[in-house]
Amino acid sequence: MSATGAKHTPFSLIGSDVTISGDLSATVDLHVDGVVEGDIRCAALVQGPDSRITGHVVARSARLAGLVDGSISADELVVESSARITGDVTYATITIAAGSRIEGRFAHKDGAAPAAELKLIANDSAG
Repeated sequence: MSATGAKHTPFSLIGSDVTISGDLSATVDLHVDGVVEGDIRCAALVQGPDSRITGHVVARSARLAGLVDGSISADELVVESSARITGDVTYATITIAAGSRIEGRFAHKDGAAPAAELKLIANDSAG
């Protein structure tokens, strides 16, 4: 029996007052509101806007809203407007909200190309 008394917890929570130094591995969903200094591997990751992750993230799905300093690999990735990411991003599907910042390279998980190229498409309506 776990500390919470539940036999099968659907997710694990790292509160805003918690700092973890070391790698994390979870078979369930992980919600991070605190600070993690290490790599994270989990089924699904939800990151709060005031949290910080320094390390690599590997998850089937990830919804990022805080600071991430490290690479990210997720099948389904959602980057919220408050997210600040420094590191390479590998994804199958991605949603990036306006206002977020990502410094790094993007690569699609199809395996065909080593890195996807981002292109800026300008709407030239002044002419």
